[in-house]
Amino acid sequence: MIRDGSTVTFTAEDGATAECHPPFLPVPGDAVPPADEARGAAEALAAQAAADRTVGVLLVRLGGYAVGVFSGSPPRLTDSKTGSRPVHGRSAAGGWSQHRFARRRENQAATALRAAAGAAAEVFGRYGPDRLDAVVLGGDKRSAAGLRADPRLEKYLAKATGRFLTVPDPRLAVLRETPRAFLAIRIRLTEPK
Repeated sequence: MIRDGSTVTFTAEDGATAECHPPFLPVPGDAVPPADEARGAAEALAAQAAADRTVGVLLVRLGGYAVGVFSGSPPRLTDSKTGSRPVHGRSAAGGWSQHRFARRRENQAATALRAAAGAAAEVFGRYGPDRLDAVVLGGDKRSAAGLRADPRLEKYLAKATGRFLTVPDPRLAVLRETPRAFLAIRIRLTEPK
């Protein structure tokens, strides 16, 4: 078994490996007795994933958002806000019309992202950065990247985990299902050659 700060790797007798990526860092410490090191490490990983914490979730796609805060173990949604703004699709008309349509679409997209940032600042602001243990982002990576420049979210996005949740249209029902994804321990199995 090897711990490298962000993963725990188990190696079987035949050389197969299981590289475990926990949902939250740091990886559990070395307080595992050497006699049963692998079992202790696996139990520590599971306990860390299921620990009682407060997690902010921000799901954003062009035109829609869902923001929530989950608390406890198992996590339950304690606060949320969802919304949408119209953002028209692309036009292939060509000429001046296409440029005018593209400018209108850019303005609509910027308005939608400002609305998502405002909702996130409102919901996360009720807890403050000190009461949120982590923030999980999801939706569409381009839209989420557009929120990074908003100064209202800077202190919350500093707590963002490395895990990005790819989800469909961000709605309340989708938001409620996110703990299954953000608490999962991702495992990469490698068979010996």
